[in-house]
Order: sequence, then C-alpha cells, then structure tokens
Amino acid sequence: MILSVMLLAGSYAMACTNFIVGKKASTDGSVFVTYNADSFGAFMPLYHYPAAKHQPGDMRKVYEWDTNKYLGEIAEAAETWNVIGNSNEWQVTIGETTFGGREEMADSTGIIDYGSLIYITLQRAKTAREALQIMTQLVEQYGYYSEGETFSVADPNEAWMLEMMGCGPDREKSKERTVWVAVRIPDDAIAAHANQSRITKFLDGRYTVVKMKDLLKKYPLDGKKPVPNLVVCSDNVVKYARTMGWFEGKDADFSYNAAYAEPDFSGRRYCEARVWSFFNRFTDDFSRYVPYAEGKVKDAEPMPLWIIPNKKVSRQDLRAAMRDHYEGTPFALDSDIGGGIYQMPYRLSPLSYKLDDKEMFNERPISTFQTAWSFISQMRSWLPREIGGCFWFGNDDGNMVAYTPMYMCMKRIPKCFSGEGADDVTFSIDNAYWVCNWVSNMVYPRYSLMFPSLEAVRDSLDTSYDQLQAQIEVKAQALEGDARIKFLTDYSCQKGDEMIERWRQLAFFLVVKYNDMVIKPTNADGTFKRNKWGGGARVERPGYPKEYAREILKQTGDKLLVPAKEKK
Repeated sequence: MILSVMLLAGSYAMACTNFIVGKKASTDGSVFVTYNADSFGAFMPLYHYPAAKHQPGDMRKVYEWDTNKYLGEIAEAAETWNVIGNSNEWQVTIGETTFGGREEMADSTGIIDYGSLIYITLQRAKTAREALQIMTQLVEQYGYYSEGETFSVADPNEAWMLEMMGCGPDREKSKERTVWVAVRIPDDAIAAHANQSRITKFLDGRYTVVKMKDLLKKYPLDGKKPVPNLVVCSDNVVKYARTMGWFEGKDADFSYNAAYAEPDFSGRRYCEARVWSFFNRFTDDFSRYVPYAEGKVKDAEPMPLWIIPNKKVSRQDLRAAMRDHYEGTPFALDSDIGGGIYQMPYRLSPLSYKLDDKEMFNERPISTFQTAWSFISQMRSWLPREIGGCFWFGNDDGNMVAYTPMYMCMKRIPKCFSGEGADDVTFSIDNAYWVCNWVSNMVYPRYSLMFPSLEAVRDSLDTSYDQLQAQIEVKAQALEGDARIKFLTDYSCQKGDEMIERWRQLAFFLVVKYNDMVIKPTNADGTFKRNKWGGGARVERPGYPKEYAREILKQTGDKLLVPAKEKK
C-alpha cells in the first residue's frame, strides 16, 4: 500500500505481501494469488460490487482507496462484472504491494489511485490480459495518483506481475503519464513481491517483448503451443529514465528497479526478506541469497524474479506461507527478548527506532498484526467459472484466522464480512474484523501460552472447509445458472456466519481460561473442569517460561534469589 521505500525505515503503517503460483506449479492445476493487506488501523470489509449495466454518459466518481479523498470522475463502462474481494466472476484476481520509488514521480494531478485502479479493473476485465490493458489505458488517460506499485494480475490460465509508476505532476516538463512493465510468470513457476520493486532487466533476451495489442494474436492461450516468457511495457519505459538522467547505456542493460526504485537496506531487509522466506520454502537451498535479503552487503547477488519450486504447491502450503514468521531461518524472531515473556513472533512498531545514539530495527515477517485482511485466491480453468473461482478470506492476520471460502460468483456477502454497523473506530460483536482482532489481541501478548487454543480452532475450521470443498463443488456442478450461483452464495454466507460464531465462542473461552494470568483446566471436549462441589477446578499457575526466567536471573543477579537456608 502507499509507502515510499525511502520512508519504510521510519514507518510501519502500510506494507503488503503477495505470492503467485502458476498453474503447472500447483498441486491441482490452480493458479493462485495471495495477499496480506497490511495497514495499521484500517477497517476493511469483504468488498462486493454487483454486476451492472450503465448508460452512455454515466460517470463514476473516484475516491482514493486509503483516505477516501475525492480525486475526480471517469466515464463508466457499459457493463461491469460482479466483484468479490479482489476477484471477479470471471476468476480475475488483482493484488498489490507498494514500493514507493522515486518520490518526484508521484503524480498529484492523477485521478486513478492504485486501489481504485484494482476495483475498477475487476469490474471491467474478463481475463488477466484484458486487465493489464485496462489498467494501463486508465492511468494513461486519467493519470496515476499513487506511488510506485507492484500488482499481481491473474486468471485461471496465467499470472502476471505488473510494476507501475507515474511520471510526476508537471505536464509541461514531461508529456508522459506513466512508466510500467508487466512480466508473465511462467506456468511452472512461483513468484512473490513485498513492497520492493522486483523487475530488473527485461530487454536482455531472457524475455519475449510484445506489444499489448499483439498479446492474444501472437500468443493465444489455446494450449496448442507453449507460451514463452513474455513482457509487455510502456513505450517510454527506457526513454523516460534516460530523459531524467537516471539511466545511461544500452537498452539491454536497463533495469526497471535500478532506474526507478533501487533496493536499499530497508527495501531488502524489510521487504525482499519476505520474498526470500517464501522462496526458501520451495527450494533445496536458498542460502546463497541470504546476504541480499539481509541488506547489509551492497553488491550481494539479488534474488530472481521467480523460481521453479522443488515441489508442487498446494493451497495448504500457501496458508502456511502466509502465516510465516521466519521460523528456522537466519531472520527468526526467537533469538532475543523482543517477543516479551511469552515469545510473541511479532515486533512492535515502528520498524526502526532510536536508542540513545544508535538506530535499531525490527524484523518484518510475512505474518504481521497490522494485517486488515488476508486472502488466497484460487482460480481453476477446468471448472465452470462460477465454481472454479474460490476466494479464501480472513479478516485479520492470516496466522490468527481461518481462511473462509467465498465463491467469486456469490451475489451477497455474509453480514460479518460487511461494513454494516462497524468501521475503523466502531466495534461490533457481529463484525469479523472486530471479533477476530479482539481474539488476536488477547493472544499476542501471551502468545506461547494462548496461541495453541486459537490454533486448534483455526485449524479445525480450515480442515473442515478443505474436506467440504470437493463435496460442495460436485453438488454445484449438478446445478445450472442461477440455481448454481444461489447454492454457492448460500454456502459461502453460511460458512461466514459459522466462522464468526465460532470465533465469538473462542473469545469467551479465552477470557475465562486465561483470566488473571493463570490457566483454568479444561476437559477433552473443551468444557471447564469443576471440583466435586461444583465450583471451578484449581487453576494452574504457569509462571515464567524458562528462557525468560533465565534472562531475569541474568539481569538481577542475586537480588531475586531465595537464600539457600530459606528454600522450601
């Protein structure tokens, strides 16, 4: 989301993560896009834009997604499609992360910001390629209001990574509106981006460069021949950098991020390290890129844009990746006391801070408590589109919620995922954002103590959804038209209703079980144990974890030691 890489070191306000999986890289042939929408304090529902028809001359008002600032209006499309979250009824999905880049390139005169660009495009595009065309045409016509952005753009057949920047507000100085480049991710590959521009050289012969208008004509997705590694880009992508004095040399040596958003320490350690952690899960040895992700060695070898995984990637693998805290890696968060008494795998904001005359920083993992919502979008070409598109959604940090199935064809959304009766400063017991945040914020400070209770409920819901998916989709295939859509809408809404009810139960359970820093014992069925007279059973007092107790001893010396003769 909107954040300059130059400012990342001093702010932890907005930063997101995307993973992309090609159809030949997944276990079942799905194309996947995942997204953590990481924005402190942002209240975000599950977006729903119903399909509609519009009259000639109809205009659409555009409001900046992050602030709701009015930017202007654009011509409405004659027909728009049904949108659920960041996907639409044609199984097109768009995610994003903001890398910022050169501050002077932001265009304050533009009408289209990055968030509006996503949802306007989803309402208009039937394929990923059409989405790329719409996105680039919209910003060229109306101007791009935001900072540098990386987009994941996918459909059931392919996935692309698009990077885009404005050309500044001074139209007299520059007649250009945007500079952009889009790379097709190979079908057997996985890719990721996390708030750092990742596209480097693309004119050096590794890719086939094609004009947007020629994409389908020259490289149809008909299965008759393999599609090469494709790139489409704005005509000015190199010229603009030359004009501004940011690049000299041969076109083949031009690197998008070197010219417009060169990685610095913050871009590598806070951002590229998340990409490293994702790739590391699917390679035999990714240690050669640790120096780059650490951000301290200037000329360290940069990571590739995409890799061929060492195994097929499942939706369950992606769930685990979205819940990653660098466990078992050089960036792991369990080697210091920053996680507090109960070893929380999160760190306080801001990312960097001053201590006396030193500047320190915190690691920034994939899973973070600033996540407003998280999703795993599953797109499947071999199923009817109403069934093939499933948007697995959670209204909080992906580690702390179950991913609930929301089919992209659905005509309404569960009340718990709407904005009804709640906003960023209005709590509602009926709203998933607030109930899930209530639970996770109880757990964070006593993580090692309380997380197992949350994890058990989370995993039981995830497992139940997994087990039901095939059965539900067989039933849906036996239906047609509106009956099929109604069935999947009802099922999705039912799962949303059940999820929030289960999460409310979990909230009440946690309040009782861990009240006053002790543990009330429970039976195997989750009910609380009682004594023979009917009252609550004797509580357990867990005390300090051993590692933290050793740190207390280290800091206090003999002060808190019981004299040997008085030990009992």
